[in-house]
Amino acid sequence: MKEHDKIDESKTGETWFDQVPKVELHLHLEGAIPHDALWQLVQKYEGESSVPNLQALIERFNYRDFPHFMETWVWRNQFLREYEDFTFIAEAVARDLANQNILYAEVTFAPSDFARHGLETQKLAEAIRNGLYQVPDVEIALIADLVRSRELDNAARNLAEINEVRSLGIIGITIGGSEQDYPAEPFADIYERARQLGFHTSAHAGEAAGPESIWGAIRSLKVDRIGHGTRAFEDDSLVAYLAEHCIPIEICLISNVKTRVVESIEKHPVRYYFDRAIPISINTDDPKMFGNSLAEEYYVLETRLGFSREEIRILILQGIDESWLSEDRKQELARTFCENPYW
Repeated sequence: MKEHDKIDESKTGETWFDQVPKVELHLHLEGAIPHDALWQLVQKYEGESSVPNLQALIERFNYRDFPHFMETWVWRNQFLREYEDFTFIAEAVARDLANQNILYAEVTFAPSDFARHGLETQKLAEAIRNGLYQVPDVEIALIADLVRSRELDNAARNLAEINEVRSLGIIGITIGGSEQDYPAEPFADIYERARQLGFHTSAHAGEAAGPESIWGAIRSLKVDRIGHGTRAFEDDSLVAYLAEHCIPIEICLISNVKTRVVESIEKHPVRYYFDRAIPISINTDDPKMFGNSLAEEYYVLETRLGFSREEIRILILQGIDESWLSEDRKQELARTFCENPYW
């Protein structure tokens, strides 16, 4: 056991999990807005009777199931209407990440969700980057969610638009939303075009649907990573394939419990995947909508799933390795982590 594994939390007020450097690869910008920042936006747009105060806003973030979560997601988006709102939330999210000792993050945003407010993809990306620039303590790359519930023409247009502003640090694409209602296969040509343009690729799969959605992301979209991948364990051949081909899974432990994808932390398959050498990273997904943090994700791995500190260090370093950073930058970041006094 390393010396900093023995931190006296009663004296520091923080745990080793708070202080150790971390990375996050599956984080939605809109789902990571600190509550006080979102409350300011609610007030800006004249509020709503169902959320008369900050506590009422926080209480909105309880879900019966995944569809109810998606309903709440759409409800929340109504308070993001202007470019300045995105600069505001991007800075707030980046500061929150820096305060958690998250040194690198790949943050997803969904430009098509806000087209109804007349917001253009390129200007939206610029507004987000302007907010991120205010917080140099955390390195943030952007991933565009093409949103599987939108028409394919819309996704193709979004891809062309983000390609024009990729210099703002947009490095990849994903598709979020319900795999059950909107399967991956129709997006095959769009993903092929994204690869031709040099974008990295991921897709939400195995969250709202079973192993077939993961197979669809692999076979039709040829993704670099799988977002969630929770239900892969239902198909032994899929688990073997993921391990053999080293396809990374972006694990979102607490999110999966909060949306009722799994019944409890103890029943989550993360240990099953880890023990079978499937490359996994640990992520929060939508932390301000689920009331979690990356430190808490690692804490429950140790206290409820039996992961050791050494195994957690392996997971953190795997997050770096599975990121879309350059190989040189990965090595540099890994050295920085291993030299950190709390490592």
